[in-house]
Amino acid sequence: MRNFEHPGRSIAVGRSGMAATSHPMATLTAIDILKSGGKAIDAAVAACAVQCVVEAGSTGIGGDCFALLAPSGGDDVIAYNGSGRTPAAAQLGWFKDRGISEIARSSPHAVTIPGAIDAWTRLVADHGRMSMADILAPAIALALDGYGITPRVAADISHQRTMLACDPSTRRIFLDNDEVPEVGSIQRQPELAQTLSAIGRHGRDAFYRGEVAEDMVAHLRSLGGLHTIEDFASAAGEYVTPTSATYRGWTVHECPANGQGIVALMILNILKRFAPSGDPLSADNLHIEVEATRLAYAARDRWLADSAISDVPANFLLSDQLADSLASKITLDHACDATGIIDGVEHSDTVYISVVDKDRNAVSFINSIFHPYGSGLMAPKSGVLFHNRGQSFVLKEGHPNAIGPRKRPMHTIIPGMVTRDGKTLLSFGVMGGHYQAMGHAHFLSKLFDYGLDIQSAADLPRLFPLPGTATIEAEEAIRNAVGDDLAGRGFEVVPPKWAIGGAQAVWIDHQHGTLLGASDHRKDGCALGY
Repeated sequence: MRNFEHPGRSIAVGRSGMAATSHPMATLTAIDILKSGGKAIDAAVAACAVQCVVEAGSTGIGGDCFALLAPSGGDDVIAYNGSGRTPAAAQLGWFKDRGISEIARSSPHAVTIPGAIDAWTRLVADHGRMSMADILAPAIALALDGYGITPRVAADISHQRTMLACDPSTRRIFLDNDEVPEVGSIQRQPELAQTLSAIGRHGRDAFYRGEVAEDMVAHLRSLGGLHTIEDFASAAGEYVTPTSATYRGWTVHECPANGQGIVALMILNILKRFAPSGDPLSADNLHIEVEATRLAYAARDRWLADSAISDVPANFLLSDQLADSLASKITLDHACDATGIIDGVEHSDTVYISVVDKDRNAVSFINSIFHPYGSGLMAPKSGVLFHNRGQSFVLKEGHPNAIGPRKRPMHTIIPGMVTRDGKTLLSFGVMGGHYQAMGHAHFLSKLFDYGLDIQSAADLPRLFPLPGTATIEAEEAIRNAVGDDLAGRGFEVVPPKWAIGGAQAVWIDHQHGTLLGASDHRKDGCALGY
């Protein structure tokens, strides 16, 4: 039971519906949609659209989306891959001929065709009840009338101020006379409101064809991009078969590659070869988590890519043989050799939304523009802020994640679900770019190895080993408690550049007929139920 003398949050409790997001306006919007008769996917998309306005540094319609859905709370989990592809002209040789050895964050080549709107409209049409016009109405109103800047949003703008000042549109929208807006000040996005209104009236074609698409293509091509109207018109996500593995008797479901959900399962496969003991934040337990992460991420950077084009050996990655081999490399006295082919970029940001409705339809929903404020490039007439997901591509011949025509990059964003005995019990996600796979494993270990509730597990201090290195970013509580001990084992322990991730979760208590919600203090959001 929570110690009420300590700072923190209580679990939210409801019976008819629950939503957990990283922004209060998004959570409130989701609850309003549920109370007005919408289903869980209607509420999730409405909440995400609001966050595309009020938390634009974390997500946007110029980004990508993945989702897991569990109809009626059963264990037949549905997965949707809403990640976008490169332009048809994005041949590896084109980049080599021009001496481009890496894709810069603010390069138009970092912008793959955004997949979010296709995913939203498809999922609502197949699993929702409301019209897109009604679903997007709250976001449109906020974009037109204005919204107050929250503390985390102000901090994100502060970190990205220099980049935002480089693009005329992002400078005009997100900066206040070239300065970081104050907490409580009002911001508006009228061009984005018009684009959302068009999508509400005309559906996905309002984004992928016509004036909005022409504006996006013209802006990207003016910067040297390879994008065409045909690339946008042909954009389409797809339903995919979830990847799953069992951990301590619970079945964990993730979206398959090109997402890194399989890496979370790899970490769990390694962890279950060790018996949990004592304090979950002891140096030994954290050492094992760090090493499992370093080893699994090395495998990720060697093999993970768009499985529709590259051969991703999923069975091998989840095999007992590989888990045994990797676990055998872990000793408690020193850091192991976890070298691999490392071509990643630092962990970043996104938004994660969990919603469960009165019929126990559960949605685990994640939408991202990758780095805070993505590429920093905005289409001037439509107000679409572009992600920089293409920065994850490798410009090396023969690498599975090498850039190529109409190819999806390795993705970090991963929604999660947990089932047992024929029922979905947990819809969860942990934001934070590359951190997310470790975040899933860390969160679930605290639930199933140490008996913590979902809010307590989200509240625990975090650490993250930067892929391909022996450097650990650790929050202050961990540095103070065991930083020297970990350093003595060969790790370099440093403060994180910003807060590590952010989690939301909804637990379905089938026994009592209630819903329990949790939301991370590292963001501005909350969980609400009714």
